[in-house]
Order: sequence, then C-alpha cells, then structure tokens
Amino acid sequence: MTDPRVMDELLILGARAGALLTARNEKLVVAETSAGGLISAALLAVPGASHFYVGGAITYSRDSIRALGGLDLKDLRAQGIRSSSEPYAALLARTLREKHPGITWGLSETGAAGPAGNPYGDPAGHTCMAVDGPVCAVRTLRTGRSDRFANMQEFAAASLALLVETLEAAPSV
Repeated sequence: MTDPRVMDELLILGARAGALLTARNEKLVVAETSAGGLISAALLAVPGASHFYVGGAITYSRDSIRALGGLDLKDLRAQGIRSSSEPYAALLARTLREKHPGITWGLSETGAAGPAGNPYGDPAGHTCMAVDGPVCAVRTLRTGRSDRFANMQEFAAASLALLVETLEAAPSV
C-alpha cells in the first residue's frame, strides 16, 4: 500500500539531491533493481533535472544487467560477487558512472522487494545501495517486511538518503 508520507519523503530527498548536484555542477547516473524506477522518478520530479540527471537503468533481469550495465552475473559469481550484495551495488554504481564520460556520481540499488526473498538467500525487504564518485559509500537495509511496494518505497528513500549524505560529505570541487 502506498504511504503518502514516504512518497513525500522521496520527493524531498530527490529535491535535496538535485539541489546539491546543481550547486556542485555535477551529474548523476542511476541503476536500480528492486526500487523499480522510484529513485529516478524522485530525481526527475525536480524542475531542471536535466542539469544533473543523465539517465537511469532498471537492471531487473540477468539480460538487462548484461545489456545496460555490461555485467555478466556468471562472471561475477566466479569472482565471488553476487547480486543483492554491497560489492555488487558498488560495482554497478561504478560501472554505470564510468560508462558515461564526464559523470561525477553513480548511484545503485539492488535487492529483494518481496513478497518472497531472492535466489541468493536474502529475505524480502533486503537491499544494498551504493554511491560511487569522489566519495564512495555502501549500505544494506533490511526492512523486515514482505510488502513489495512499501519495500520499494523504503529502498528508494534509503538510496536517496545515502546519496544526499555522500554529496554533503564530499569536498567541493
């Protein structure tokens, strides 16, 4: 069920991230899986988003991860990296940022929205998010809930909050 307070929080966080990126004259690319586009929607709701938002990808399936991110999950598993993990989130944020010359920041999110867990053993409500740029950060969130859309909202809000924290901590260029 949609919680209007969380949707308001998404818009507030998107606006804050947009203001910080605009003030810094920096650009962002986004990769999300279980947030399903809510991160990008919150950023694109900001007037003037084209000044800081380059684009986003919803890398929801193995095929889309390969096509949009250039990553092969089979190769990554051989290296000990699995989806829905902090190392994978960090790699996804870095990979998408590096694919776009002149982009300062990459933000990614990967998890299991629910109502069940994922094939890697993570429960519903589990996500990992990462920011890659002049300052890097990763974080894991477990909501403890199986409500798919509520988790999607929480994942997006937590990812945007991590982005804002990271931008506020980054040195000015």
